[in-house]
Amino acid sequence: MSNTLTSLAKASLFALVGLSLPGCQKAPETMPLNAIPAQVTQHMQLIYDNPMQSDEDMAGWRMEGPGQVSFKSNWMQMWSPDEAMHHVYWAPVSFPDSFVASWQAQALNTDAGLVIVFFAAKGVNGESIFDDQLVPRNGTFTQYTEGDIKSYHISYYANAAHNPNRQHANLRKNNTFSLLQKGKVGIPAQSTQIHNITLVKQSAHIQLFVDDEKVIDYIDNTPVIDNVDTGKPLTDGFIGFRQMKWTQFQYRNFKVWANTTP
Repeated sequence: MSNTLTSLAKASLFALVGLSLPGCQKAPETMPLNAIPAQVTQHMQLIYDNPMQSDEDMAGWRMEGPGQVSFKSNWMQMWSPDEAMHHVYWAPVSFPDSFVASWQAQALNTDAGLVIVFFAAKGVNGESIFDDQLVPRNGTFTQYTEGDIKSYHISYYANAAHNPNRQHANLRKNNTFSLLQKGKVGIPAQSTQIHNITLVKQSAHIQLFVDDEKVIDYIDNTPVIDNVDTGKPLTDGFIGFRQMKWTQFQYRNFKVWANTTP
């Protein structure tokens, strides 16, 4: 994995995505296609770079639930054989409180599916999500949303068999399963195009872009939601890719940058 800065690390990412730092510009409504992967500011350090093209690339990743992956034409394809059960595939490293993550995603079957990214995931006492003292997880949704780990999650493709063609993205906070924001349409339900996903977390400020469209933009500074105390903003933690059992998607080029500004 490469952890060196790209030679294109010249342009200001903060102005592009509107990170809430002193002197930064307000977040624009849209951003240039592929802006994040191609333009990394001098204040951002590439800390994880995974093409997701082979078993070797995915060494250390952990699958929870009966999900399987294979590799074709430089993509990682993920599904559940016989649509047996939902599943979550976790990156093996914990990421910092402030980061930018990007990856590409594409639906292989648009009949039904739902795709989620978990992030800032840790045990309720701050431990690793892989700590042996935590209850084992098998892909059952409530284990992630109401169990003994905390996280944020965003559903950016929503065409589930029980709720077809929902399309809009939702940002939720776990383990209270609190809806923080109903966003715009993420990946359209019938799209078979390649989409660029960009997740920005600047402490409590969370944004998600699908291609050049900002679909989530939320600051977690209101702890009580619908009379439930969701607690303080979540900080560092793990990132995981979740699919409901009907989903057949492929992924590639997962990169994460950390904000190294003092």
